[in-house]
Amino acid sequence: MGGGGQLTEPAELGNGRAGGVYTWQEVQSHCSRSDQWLVIDRKVYNITQWAKRHPGGIRVISHYAGEDATEAFTAFHPDLKWVQKFLKPLLIGELAATEPISDSSSKNKHLISCDFHTLRAKVESEGLFRARPSFFCFHLGHILLLEALAWLIIWVWGTSWTLTLLSAFLLATSQLQAGWLQHDFGHLSVFKKSSWNHVLHKFTIGHLKGASANWWNHRHYQHHAKPNVFSKDPDVNMLHLFVIGKTQPVEYGIKKIKYMPYHHQHQYFFLVGPPLLIPIYFHIQIMRSMISRHDWVDLACSLSHYLRYLCCSVPLYGLLGSMLLISFVRILESHCFVWVTQMNHLPMNIDHEKHQDWLSMQLHATCNVKQSPFNDWFSGHLNFQIEHHLFPTMPRHNYHLVAPQVRALCDKHGIPYQVKTMWQGFADVFRSLKNSGDLWLDAYLHK
Repeated sequence: MGGGGQLTEPAELGNGRAGGVYTWQEVQSHCSRSDQWLVIDRKVYNITQWAKRHPGGIRVISHYAGEDATEAFTAFHPDLKWVQKFLKPLLIGELAATEPISDSSSKNKHLISCDFHTLRAKVESEGLFRARPSFFCFHLGHILLLEALAWLIIWVWGTSWTLTLLSAFLLATSQLQAGWLQHDFGHLSVFKKSSWNHVLHKFTIGHLKGASANWWNHRHYQHHAKPNVFSKDPDVNMLHLFVIGKTQPVEYGIKKIKYMPYHHQHQYFFLVGPPLLIPIYFHIQIMRSMISRHDWVDLACSLSHYLRYLCCSVPLYGLLGSMLLISFVRILESHCFVWVTQMNHLPMNIDHEKHQDWLSMQLHATCNVKQSPFNDWFSGHLNFQIEHHLFPTMPRHNYHLVAPQVRALCDKHGIPYQVKTMWQGFADVFRSLKNSGDLWLDAYLHK
């Protein structure tokens, strides 16, 4: 907590006129839902009203209310100069000269932040934020080829069980890979112009996958802003089906909360988690989001996906058979998606807000899986989860180039940089669920 500086301008400046000088203590007091300030490069902004119009959603920017948002702001916006024009009307002043660079008095936190800024500048100078169009054209091409091959097999050779299963496998693979491609566009990591990324994002997630770009943006950016932080990262909202990490199980156990037999969660996870996340939970969320927010463009893109699918499948399987086939495809896709995404996060630290620096927060919440041609392809390069979280707008084909530099920075500051095999990652998902369930049972019975 910083101290020393005094407020030298009247509080009315918080309504939009620049000129105030503030302490960290004053900034941190403006963190309620109806009163939100944040700091970027020592400038203080009142985002209370504008947060509702934030393109990334109200929640992701509100998670930094009362905090230093410099590193998150830099990480999420590829064109900082263009975004600055939206900040100018919100400027209300700056930090007092006597205030530290960030919202912590920790000297180590300042050193880590400075070294990370230096690394980012070096990476930018090396051109690692520039995408190779050929890489993403090839990726889109192989997605379309997989889907075309899936339909061609059953159109030409028939709908036997063997060919139907092969077609379903190819369709699920195509859907999984389309998920990784929409992820690239969603993070604005393909084109220099954000508008081009947004258009292609709506196409890939909408027409190719039947989902919603706006739903994905509002959910996924929160995950990146505060990974594995309860009440801020929606990916750790388990709807009381699971207890995760080391803190939540004990809290539930002490309060005698038992929505599920959590000491068996590592077993029922296989029935509830991988097969049902995409076909049930995500799709209910997506449809509800598009309708409640009146996202008619996203809804039209999503419906075009299902119309295209039905035109291909109904002549072969009928309406009921088509519904069963797409459900099976979604279940296959969901299995792969859950294991790939959870092996990087679920075994890591999951806790309440600790106000860490950007580097430490991301490293404590993520880990890598060893590089190989298969791992890179199967996971959409999310086996480099650490580098992706530190530099979310970086094209994924450059993660392996920046990884040694990130690891050297972590070694310098004693921050664990974990790399596993894919099988270790899968096993750690199971192991972490069992450990959390045991913590819950112990607290439930003995505390």
